This record gives sequence, C-alpha cells and structure tokens, in this order.
Amino acid sequence: MNDHKHTRRMHHILHAIGGHRGRGGFGRGFGPGFGRGFGGGDIPKGRKLSSEELQLVLLALLAERPAHGYELIRLLEEKSGGFYTPSPGMVYPALTYLDEIGHAAVSQEGNRKLYSLTDDGRIYLEENKDRADQILETLARIGSRMAEVREAFSGVDAPDPKTADAFHKARVELKQALHSKRGCPPEEVQRIADILKKAAADILDKPV
Repeated sequence: MNDHKHTRRMHHILHAIGGHRGRGGFGRGFGPGFGRGFGGGDIPKGRKLSSEELQLVLLALLAERPAHGYELIRLLEEKSGGFYTPSPGMVYPALTYLDEIGHAAVSQEGNRKLYSLTDDGRIYLEENKDRADQILETLARIGSRMAEVREAFSGVDAPDPKTADAFHKARVELKQALHSKRGCPPEEVQRIADILKKAAADILDKPV
C-alpha cells in the first residue's frame, strides 16, 4: 500500500515538472512563451501573458475592487503563488490603454492613480468571462504546482558555502534527472520511486 502511494506521489511530482504529457498542454490560449508546460511543453519559458490577456486579467481584478497599479501587480503575484509578477512597465501601459478605450477609469488619490472598472469594461469582461477565469485558474494551478516542486526540492540551510553549493548542485542534478524521465512507463516510475524511497531512508538513517 505504501509503495503504491509513493508511486502515485512520484507520478504527481514528475507531472508537476513536466513528467507527463497531457492532452492539449497546460494553458491553451496564452501568449507565446506562457502556459505551455505541465503537460504540453514543460515549465513555461516566457512566464508572461500577451497584452490582450493581461488587459483582460486586469479588468477581472478591477471587477473585485478599484486598485492602484502596484496593488494589481501584487494581486497577480498572490493569485499565481508567486509564479507571475508582471513588471510596472507591462502593467501601467496596459492600464493606460484600458483607460483610453473606456474599459477602466482613473482618479488621482494623493500621488497615486486609482483604477476602477467602467460599465463598458464590465460588459467586455462579462463577454470574455470564461477566458478571464481560465487565465486566472491556470496561473493559480501553475503557481500551486511550482510551490509543490519547490517544497519537494527544498532542503536544509547550510552555513558553510561549500556545503551549501554541493547541496544545491545535488538538488539540481536530481531535478534534471527526474525531468529527463518525463513520459517514462509505469515500471520506470516504480524504479525511480524505489530509488527515492531508499534515498529518503538513507538521509533519515532508517531502514526502508
């Protein structure tokens, strides 16, 4: 029973770092470089939305409440589990454009600009609600899986720089080895699970 659970855990970790190729990829509809991974092309290289997608997501956030530009950046970072943090150079031009086309309104609040959703913006968002929800859900899902991978490969702090470097390299090599086994057959997954199980037992100095 424990071996079966461990194998399922390995499947999950391999899937999270690109170990299984799902149907259709992970994040259809995103701009070039974003959302290809976790089933259809591994960890995204660009980690960014297209201009249109970013504008749509900003409208979805403004539908929740008016916000300043930096608040919107933080909200995107939070909703994606730290995976996606657009730069001010991406967010503010998008907000300016939304203001220009009448989908968002801006008011001065001290030395900062407060953005809110207009009626036209709300109508547009309703017309594209499914797509906005899909983008936000994908960001959250990728962030969740990234967090799981980070947890799986997290280690203890080492005060000695050489030891810390050796530990880091060992973790990277393990990650690369697992990544190279993506799409492997069940018997190979079981073999890897057995290796990791023994390694965990050795680290804890206890029998398998």
